[in-house]
Amino acid sequence: MNSKMKLYSFAFGEGYPYEIFAPLSVLPYSLFFDSSDHLHELGRYSFIAFHPFEIIESKNGKVSVTNKDQQLAFDALALDTLKERLELYGLDKQNRSDLPPFQGGAAGFFGYDLVRGLEKIPQQAQDNENMPDMAIGLYDQVYAYDHHKKTGWFMVHAQDEQTAKARYAHFIKRTQDQVKSETSAFSGDSYWKSSHTKRQYKEAVQRAIDYIYAGDIFQCNLSQKFEAELPQGFSPWDHYLGLRRVNSAPFAGFMNFGSFMLSSASPERFLFVQNRQVETRPIKGTARRLEEEGVDRIYRNHLENSKKDRAENTMIVDLMRNDLSKVCEDHAIDVPQLCKLESFAKVHHLVSVVTGTLRADQSAVDLLRACFPGGSITGAPKIRAMHIIEELEKTRRGAYCGAMGYINFNGTMDTNIIIRTLVYQDNKVSFNVGGGIVADSVPEDEYDETMVKAEAIFNSFELLAMENLQKEMKAEQ
Repeated sequence: MNSKMKLYSFAFGEGYPYEIFAPLSVLPYSLFFDSSDHLHELGRYSFIAFHPFEIIESKNGKVSVTNKDQQLAFDALALDTLKERLELYGLDKQNRSDLPPFQGGAAGFFGYDLVRGLEKIPQQAQDNENMPDMAIGLYDQVYAYDHHKKTGWFMVHAQDEQTAKARYAHFIKRTQDQVKSETSAFSGDSYWKSSHTKRQYKEAVQRAIDYIYAGDIFQCNLSQKFEAELPQGFSPWDHYLGLRRVNSAPFAGFMNFGSFMLSSASPERFLFVQNRQVETRPIKGTARRLEEEGVDRIYRNHLENSKKDRAENTMIVDLMRNDLSKVCEDHAIDVPQLCKLESFAKVHHLVSVVTGTLRADQSAVDLLRACFPGGSITGAPKIRAMHIIEELEKTRRGAYCGAMGYINFNGTMDTNIIIRTLVYQDNKVSFNVGGGIVADSVPEDEYDETMVKAEAIFNSFELLAMENLQKEMKAEQ
């Protein structure tokens, strides 16, 4: 890509975004940012990116940059490299206000362990050597769908209109490929193994509480990791289709990186910036959502009036205000929403909103660096909380509690917090669930909260197994 490129767009609204993405889902570095809960106020757009012209990956301080001309490997901070490559390809130079906000740029995931290049964190938890800390593609073609207008666009950066039309034709042809839906599945809790027994997790929670009373921290997020072997023929994409039905979310997504895949049902926005206006929406406080309105109202009222959950949320708001102050204009940071109850597919959450104005000398990547990883999934003070996480969690988090999303060539950025997210790798599937620990936390209750969060993911596998059984029975009739 070079400065002579121009942005072309083609209206294309035939089919739902997940149907358009299905034939592309088999391609390495095909990404689907899916507002599966498009009725939520933040679920307006879905995006598909594929065939990146450059790939940037990082692991333990080693960065690789791969494009059609070369493959480079060197020691560097991953975010420094990303910023340099975006500037090289024309950051802030290409944008159209009449189109959805992601029109080409960087997209992928920033794993939690990127923080090891930003802060000194002890090396205690077991590492997954095959999982990069960051995997980002640079894309000059994107499909975007506006769920409000029910309209889609294929957008491509090309040297001339003829080239743009040729690439649009290729996109249409590729999305019309037939997709076979034949996958094995499994069901039942017995398949899952946790990094912690119930007793071990409760002991870890108590240890975190002891640190709080000792004055080390005010709050700490602790998780347990579930893992299962996948049966032969299992299709992560088919499973994601089930996950998005049982646990729709405004910041969901599916990403195929070749050697591993991620599927997310995240409800939480991490960082959004457009025209230098910044927003982060930390979530703290969770209650189960029930179908019976009377009982559900009791759960909602309890969450809204929970001093423990509100204190937990407010502490993270203060942390995020501090992080934003590193890159935002003085006196520009505000909290327009504090501890508001928002309802999602399976749970209710308390959600706050913190806003700011990015300084003119700061970029979206600088904002990401200043706030990474999100305070809602670390604790306060952040650095000491991450030290304790390293001690009490047995394995590195990898993608979990990092961020996935995009940075447009013009500097617009939108990312989620990677929670409710599965990793498919080496014939295994894994995910983490956690919660914030404060002084008056009860270990039994904290364990139960993690299981509430895990339940929707367990159910998505049950759904896939049931659907496969129904197909088999129908075939035998």
